[in-house]
Amino acid sequence: MNFINQLLSEFSSLAWGLPLLILLIGGGLYLLIRSHFAPFRYLGHALNILRGKYDDPNDPGDISHFQALTTALSATVGMGNIAGVAVAISIGGPGAVFWMWLSAIIGMSTKFFTSTLAIMFRGKDSNGDIQGGPMYFITEGLGKSWKPLAVFFSFCGLIGALPVFNVNQLTQALNDILLIPNGVEVGLKTNIIIGLILISITALVILGGIKRIGTVASRLVPSMVFLYFILVIIILIAHYDVLGYYLKLIFTDAFAANYYPKDDTFLGGVLGALILHGIKRGAFSNEAGIGTAPMAHGAAKTDEPIREGLVAMLGPAIDTLVVCTLTALAILVTGVWETTSNNGVSLTASAFADVMPVYGKYLLLICIAVFSMSSLFSYSYYGTKCMAFLFGADKKHYYNYFYILSILIGATTSLSMMINLIDGVFALMAIPTMVATIILAPKVTKELKRYTKRMKAS
Repeated sequence: MNFINQLLSEFSSLAWGLPLLILLIGGGLYLLIRSHFAPFRYLGHALNILRGKYDDPNDPGDISHFQALTTALSATVGMGNIAGVAVAISIGGPGAVFWMWLSAIIGMSTKFFTSTLAIMFRGKDSNGDIQGGPMYFITEGLGKSWKPLAVFFSFCGLIGALPVFNVNQLTQALNDILLIPNGVEVGLKTNIIIGLILISITALVILGGIKRIGTVASRLVPSMVFLYFILVIIILIAHYDVLGYYLKLIFTDAFAANYYPKDDTFLGGVLGALILHGIKRGAFSNEAGIGTAPMAHGAAKTDEPIREGLVAMLGPAIDTLVVCTLTALAILVTGVWETTSNNGVSLTASAFADVMPVYGKYLLLICIAVFSMSSLFSYSYYGTKCMAFLFGADKKHYYNYFYILSILIGATTSLSMMINLIDGVFALMAIPTMVATIILAPKVTKELKRYTKRMKAS
């Protein structure tokens, strides 16, 4: 068992290693240059689309632009934004935040292309219903001879969408922040109760399909991001005197790399390790290029692919440039990253407790719980889409039963082997997504030119 555990740990590290980051960041840079930075020039137009200015109830699809974005965000805004940022800072210092920002800017371009393709090349499942996502734009855009790549993506998606890691981290947060400090003895019994509560809430939402998931996500995500924003603003106001210093430190430390051992060999030393870690955390957080978000955006009610691409582009901006930055600033200005040995979610909780000692960590826990719960809804949808592509739409409901069972497993066991497997396989989803996107990129740029001409004419 130890050998298997070590093997899976190395597999996860290899999957999220330098080759994948080159594919995600290098591919994203190529897409950014290929589009002549067009997505950023239409930011205002993207916001108009998001608020429903161009909505048409007669367009094909299941959910609105806003619901598609919040569904995709419900998957990405989670433990990565709260625990992942804390890990990045505790290992790489303030400079890691700069490289997270860079990965988000590049990720905005990637999401524009992948989600545009999800609408451009929608296919039909075995029931004849319109579907979108990497598996469909691979087969519809590149041709049936590329189907093995789509099958590889879908197979990885079946495993990568399982919620074991997310549930495991949420259970740990509930134990560490709520139960243990209040004298509750935690163990198998309390973890089973947490698991059953999560199962009950998740089942109510996911068994209703994408329309119910979209409706719930569109209400939960904006309200929790707003609450999180208010809480961090309170922390920043309390430490306003050092805010400017730490904002400057993010930029200066990005090229200093004072926090890594000197024997690191990538890019000649410590700077390469810092860049890699920051970019990895950013990519892991916003999931640009992985292929999950296009499955949600592919369900949007629209017959204009570019519109959905522009809406999807906002995802990494909200996820990384806003939520991750809020977490980073809270940790930095309170100084807990230097004064405590805490890591992950406990470090973020320490920052909140510093300014709001009585209720801060509990308000943070509410945000963590809602962010994590909402991601459970989205990932179940991604898994059922992969199941339907591989085995037929009439079989997809079986995935939900397996998914619900995995919630209980995640809440009651550490299962580091399972977590490493899911983590590694999740990363592998980026290979077919990015390869197909890079090949199909010229078709997106042509569609963008046609769309802008139509908009100017009208």
